[in-house]
Amino acid sequence: MSAALRSRAEMLFRAACAAADPAQALRAALRQHPVPDLGANGRYIVVAVGKAATAMAGAMLDALEPAPVQALVVTNRENRRPLPGAMVMVAGHPVPDQDGAAAARAVIALLGAAGAQDRVIALISGGGSAMLPAPAGDLTLADEIAVGRLLLERGFDIRAANLVRQQLSRLKGGGMLHFAAPAPVTAYILSDVIGDDLAVVASGPTVAQIGSVEEARSLIEARGLWLLLPEEVRAHLGRGKASGPAAALPEARNHLIGSNRKSLEAISAAAADLNPAILCDALVGAVAEAAARIVAAAQDAPRGRPACLIFGGETVVNVVGTGLGGRNQELALRVALAMPALGRDWVFLSGGTDGRDGPTDAAGGIVDAGTAARIRAAGRDGAALLANNDSHVALKAAGDLLLTGATGTNVADVQILLLGP
Repeated sequence: MSAALRSRAEMLFRAACAAADPAQALRAALRQHPVPDLGANGRYIVVAVGKAATAMAGAMLDALEPAPVQALVVTNRENRRPLPGAMVMVAGHPVPDQDGAAAARAVIALLGAAGAQDRVIALISGGGSAMLPAPAGDLTLADEIAVGRLLLERGFDIRAANLVRQQLSRLKGGGMLHFAAPAPVTAYILSDVIGDDLAVVASGPTVAQIGSVEEARSLIEARGLWLLLPEEVRAHLGRGKASGPAAALPEARNHLIGSNRKSLEAISAAAADLNPAILCDALVGAVAEAAARIVAAAQDAPRGRPACLIFGGETVVNVVGTGLGGRNQELALRVALAMPALGRDWVFLSGGTDGRDGPTDAAGGIVDAGTAARIRAAGRDGAALLANNDSHVALKAAGDLLLTGATGTNVADVQILLLGP
């Protein structure tokens, strides 16, 4: 039975990704929120950034034809493909790189050439923060990379991480508005953050900053990480100088076109015969606590009928070991090791809708009651691997990695717990 449940869980995950199809979501949004008309002799300047950038840009170019358009697409390597009518550039993710820095310079140059008669169309999706490193002041790309790694390894949630990142960048936290002025900006945003705070998606390049430089500094100091920052970053934050755009800049017209919640609802619809229930659409915080919540839900589920328990969110891992993995793989491994004997078949899937979990080739993990035994049969110690944050090795040993390849979208993570009768 578990083989059938595993197959069904993977099908439901694909339904979640399909519900976040960026091109379809953008076409639907344009029917409600059309692009603004051009000024005399103006042009549309399209800047698409993130894991869904290519698909969103393709849909937008189709919608704008035959108007004059100049388009720039910045996406990760896995989602790169040629797009007629647009320049496509690649950038590193989740760690920024020199390609991303070059792409950021190209974005700044294109926006800087916009005039009042032009209309800037920003297409924003998850991953855009790492893909457009534009260090502020005297900071370097190495400084941004070091801070990004520290925030990731020390378990900062996406809002807290972006509060800090925005103070170190010329593009984050409304930076696109600064460079596009006086051209008005309309943004279509595919959200990968829980709660859909548009200031957090891709670090909010078309939205006001989350907080001040003083708040960013205080957050880092409160977590005891101040001395771990590069010296120039400490100097930059210590000066109390905001790096973002002036408060008087005009606001963009920001439109949300897709979200994690819509993907959870798609799972529920596709699992109608399994008594589906969305138990949580904000599964955030420490991955260990999330695992305990899922195990408790499995124990509390009614018996005598199948069940599909659905979760969505974005947990965090406090890295203390030297292993390889990501939050979805670690969540799956924790559930596999902690789940007691239920007396019924079960399968648990945790995956990133972008198809990539942490710095690995996996989207996450899919585990069942036999996972722990398969890890042992492969000669590995699941608990020791978990303690070393080595969930990728553990799940690979069990044959339980969720491998999908890049999906072309990103609306955070989904978790699916299927229970037999």
